[in-house]
Amino acid sequence: MRILIPRETRAGERRVAMVPSVVGKFTQIGCEVLVESGAGVHAYAPDSEYAAAGAHIIPSSDINIALEAADVIASVRPLEYTKARRVRAGAICVSFLSPAIDTDTIRALRDADATGLSFDLVPRISRAQSMDALTSQSLVTGYRAALVAADRLPRFFPLFMTAAGTIQPAKVLVLGAGVAGLQAIATAKRLGSRVSAYDVRPSSADEVKSMGGTFITLDLETLEGSGGYAREMTEERSARQRELLTPHIADSDAVITTAAVPGRTAPLLVTRAMVATMKPGSVVVDLASESGGNVEGSVAGEVIDLNGVTIWGGRDVASEMPVHASQLYAMNVFALISPSIDEGAISIDIDDEVYDGCVVVFNGEIRNEAAIAALGGA
Repeated sequence: MRILIPRETRAGERRVAMVPSVVGKFTQIGCEVLVESGAGVHAYAPDSEYAAAGAHIIPSSDINIALEAADVIASVRPLEYTKARRVRAGAICVSFLSPAIDTDTIRALRDADATGLSFDLVPRISRAQSMDALTSQSLVTGYRAALVAADRLPRFFPLFMTAAGTIQPAKVLVLGAGVAGLQAIATAKRLGSRVSAYDVRPSSADEVKSMGGTFITLDLETLEGSGGYAREMTEERSARQRELLTPHIADSDAVITTAAVPGRTAPLLVTRAMVATMKPGSVVVDLASESGGNVEGSVAGEVIDLNGVTIWGGRDVASEMPVHASQLYAMNVFALISPSIDEGAISIDIDDEVYDGCVVVFNGEIRNEAAIAALGGA
């Protein structure tokens, strides 16, 4: 069975779907691993390390031939249409395939009678934890967010007691206490700041406290959704939440926003008027910029100054730490694919709740409702 790792082509993407340390895990269960030359260069994994681990290096000039011969193609971003249309019938493509956005790729996989599995859709159940790439990459982005806040803030994070006087610790507020938020809390705390956090799910309070943060309780109804996610709120509740959060934001030196609802535009948590209440020199880090933004006016990949407050819009944040982001992702790929491999052959059990949950296209049949709707019912 051949597993192909193509080079990522999207601008700004530095991760790779396989690292040399995971190649051996696949070869031990009877797989042949093919890696496009240069696939790991931005994650500091040269071709020589892949070859030493047992992979075959494919020159880019032969990538189309490799696509047509591969049984599994693993990538971080979905294959672009021109490559997806070349995969053979029955091949399995694994990536962050967005059912509502990557319609060209989905159409190509359908027409090729291939299968597309998306890490965006892996169900949040105990058995699938090792396959949950959303969680592993959120770990990276949360850590990175705290470092960005500390780097951009023109003052110390920790408490300093000096002969010249005492420097009080920075106050950091984290909005959203999922995996990214919790990691941001833990990292900001380790850097010495005073951290508080808010989440619409009251069950997050104990997790926030376990990371060293103080949980903010607002006089609002809870919004606990299925699968551990927060569910969408009404505009009336959203406006009231912003009103109640404003004094906490005004009192903060740095605000990190991480809130997201899967498959939907990110909720607006912080308006320009709320940012205007912050002290000059304060920093706002918006990890949700790519999906619409938690902060009004934030732009993915840009740094904006709003009356002396820095707003940093996250873009490809996990790619800013490509070494460990790729290592974690590669292990997610192995965890998702390896249970379906037997004696060097792969067979996806669509009745298994894990694969039923994350499949977008199965042997040419589009099975995801969001993808069907995006393609106009095709």
